[in-house]
Parts: sequence; structure tokens; C-alpha cells
Amino acid sequence: MGNCLGSQVQVDDESHNNPTSIFVNPTTSSLLFTPGTSNGHNSNGVGMSISGSSADQSQVSNTASGVAILNGEILPTPNLKKYSYAELKSATRGFKPDSILGDGGFGTVYRGWVDERTLAPSKLVSGMMVAIKKLNKESFQGFQEWQSEVNFLGRLSHPNLVRLLGYCWDDKELLLVYEFVPKGSLDNHLFRRNVDIEPLSWDVRLKIAIGAARGLAFLHSSEKTIIYRDFKASNILLDGNYNAKISDFGLAKLGPSGVESHVSTRVLGSYGYAAPEYVATGHLYVKSDVYGFGVVLLEILAGLRVIDMSRASGQQNLLEWKKAQLSNKRKLKSIMDARLEGQYSSEGAHFAALLTLRCLESQPKNRPSMREVVAVLEQIRAIKEKPRQSQRGSPYSSSNRDGRSVSSHHQPSHYKFCRAQSNATSAFLTLFGAVFVMDDPLTIGPEASSTAQLLHRHLSPRPHQISFTKRGVSRD
Repeated sequence: MGNCLGSQVQVDDESHNNPTSIFVNPTTSSLLFTPGTSNGHNSNGVGMSISGSSADQSQVSNTASGVAILNGEILPTPNLKKYSYAELKSATRGFKPDSILGDGGFGTVYRGWVDERTLAPSKLVSGMMVAIKKLNKESFQGFQEWQSEVNFLGRLSHPNLVRLLGYCWDDKELLLVYEFVPKGSLDNHLFRRNVDIEPLSWDVRLKIAIGAARGLAFLHSSEKTIIYRDFKASNILLDGNYNAKISDFGLAKLGPSGVESHVSTRVLGSYGYAAPEYVATGHLYVKSDVYGFGVVLLEILAGLRVIDMSRASGQQNLLEWKKAQLSNKRKLKSIMDARLEGQYSSEGAHFAALLTLRCLESQPKNRPSMREVVAVLEQIRAIKEKPRQSQRGSPYSSSNRDGRSVSSHHQPSHYKFCRAQSNATSAFLTLFGAVFVMDDPLTIGPEASSTAQLLHRHLSPRPHQISFTKRGVSRD
């Protein structure tokens, strides 16, 4: 479904320059949902019990006995307001053309106004602005995605997920009401060379990446895991402070349960972002989302779309063009967006590139979890460029008995230097499994063990101890 929830949002068109939806390699049939059967029941319904943990003011609604996604059914959604078609027509001033925020194959998104407290439609252009998505009546796929949006996003609450306020199912009219996200999508800011849009700075890009990673980590950490399945730049919306909000849950799916490692489903998603194991087999893993995040992280670093057929031959697929260069620090500058020159440290960019590579591992088990991704990104954001060494005779130098100038261990420049090295070292250790144990943690030989321990003791700001042994790294 579309993502036009902000004032500057433009829906991806069907041109060859933009990612397009794909429907390939169906291995199993998914449940069919038909409009107009809201009270029906289907013996093929899949049982689902959602309960989750609280983190960052987030929550997952749950029911006492569990709920089921049935044929055409909307689950109990106490957090959502149910609107009539007439109410939303009033909120948008009759769906007038000048209220349109964007449109696409799924339908049209309109600007509307509701009362901030009751969420009832406002009589005048006052109250709280919202985005109202009106689906095309003839779109069967659109109905399935509309239902998934209500059933998933209607039961989730997290600062990095766009907030669904309500919905309308009135005869054949299907609408969704969202919070208004004013700065539009990450896609707009990265790829559309609009003179009205300032290029995103390095720090803001990392802030956005961290926010989006937290949103995915929240979905993956629920007791009943949710796989987002369609992570891409156009589905990441930005509020007024550039906080990332994941939108469009039309393709979201419950993750594997028990001892299962994956779920099998027909392949849906966007070309260039879907994980290779999913495209090839229809097997969807939680870490299939991590691969999509890696693609977006590469787009953030390079400022280029993953697929752009207008580029020269050999450069049309960003992964095929640049992935092999990510591990080469000398070639990093050729990967980085030229608009970022002078804003990032070489260490920070290098660690971001290495993290991207880990997310893009061909085997799901070799990719980090989204919780680990968040930890690494936070350390990378804390890395600053090394300050220049202070000049002799600076206000922060002192003299010894012979009158020669010596540097104080408490100079601000010395502190900044050590802090920069601390952040860099901590990011390195985190990235390779020292702080959060990954499937394949970094192994440090005995000849390097004492050096590594010394580095961590003196440079790491973390209070806990990390042990370096011949077998690898462990956390005390």
C-alpha cells in the first residue's frame, strides 16, 4: 500500500527508475480475504495471540484468549476509532482535489482534520491534521493489505511506528486514518533532488537509521514476532524532528512459532529490498527484515536508490555495484554520498559500511539481530572526528621543573580524543559480537588478547567487563 502520509510525500510511480512491487515464486497460497464478509468465519483461520514487552514507551495490545485472523474479519481494536464514510468525507471537506497529499495504485491520500481529544471530524480547518487513505474499490490486493494494516498496526504502539488512529469499512468504502507526518518519506529526502528539501546531514541520517532500527527491533521482540516484510526508504516517514516512523503494514506477517525458523508464504515485496532466501524459496525469516534494513542503510550512505535503470550499465543495481567495496576502507569515499563530505569521521563511515555488510549476509543466521543493529548504530553516531593535537603553549599545557611545556592528562583535547577512540572501539567490539553475542562472534588469538583487554579497559565507556579468550569473547 502507499505511504503518502506527509506533506512532501510522493508515491513511487511505475517508471523504471523506482522500485516496483513484485509477485514471484509463490510456494504456498496465503489466506484470501474478501470484502463484505466481516462476520464470516473460516476454518482455515490462523490462530494468533499477541502480547509484547514494553520498551521506549511501546506496547502491543493483547486479548485474554487470543485472536484469529479470519476470512475478511477485523480483529478487536480498542485503540482505534471506527469512522463512517460520511464522517471522513466531512473531515476532508468532501475529498476535494486540493486536499490530496498523494495517490497511487492503492488509492488516494487526503489531508483531513479531527478533534485532538476525541478524534471526531472537525467542522472547520482546525484541530489536528491527519492523513486519510482512501482505497480504490476495485483493488482486491488493496483490501488484503488494508485488513493487515488494521489488524497489525491497530494493535501496536511505538514511537518509531506511524500511529493508526482509525478506519472506515462502510459498504464498499475502505479508508484508514493516520497521524500526519509532516516531513514525508526518507525516499523523498534521499533521492528526489528537490530544491525545497535540504540534503540530510550525516547525523540526521544516523538518527533516522537508529529510529527505523528501533521500530523493527520492537516488531521482532514481541512475544509473537511480527515480520514487517516490506522495509524500504519510501516506507520510512519523518516527523518534524526527523524521527523515523515505519509505515505501511500491508505486507506484515506473523513470524515463526515454537522451533520453526521461518514461515512459508508467496513472495511479496519490493524488488531490490527482498532478502535472497525469501525470493528464492518463499521462506520468510525474521532476519529477512535485517537484509532489507541493510539495503536501506546502503542507500543512506550512498544517497542512491538500490535500483535505478537510468544509471549506466553495471551501476543500475547498487548492491552489485558497491557491495564488494564496503569492506575496503580506501574505497569508502567513492561509496559515500558526496553531499556528506566533511561531515563524518572515517571510523564512523567504516563501521557503518561493515554493519551494512553484516546485514546483507547471504545466510540469515549470519546477520545481526535488529537489537544488535541499534546498539552498533548508536555507537557509530557517538563517534566524532579526531580533534587536532593542541599546540605547544596552549592554555591547557603546564610546565615541569625545567620549565618545559608538558601536556596535561586532563586537557579537553585529550579527553575528546580518548572519548572518540572509546566510541570507535566500543562500536568495533559491538559490531563483531563482543558486547552482544552474535552467532559468529569475533575470535581473538592469545597474542592479541591482552591488547584487546587493555583497549577495552581504558577506552570503553561501558561499566561491565568483557573477557577475551582463545575461544572468543564473553561478557562477565
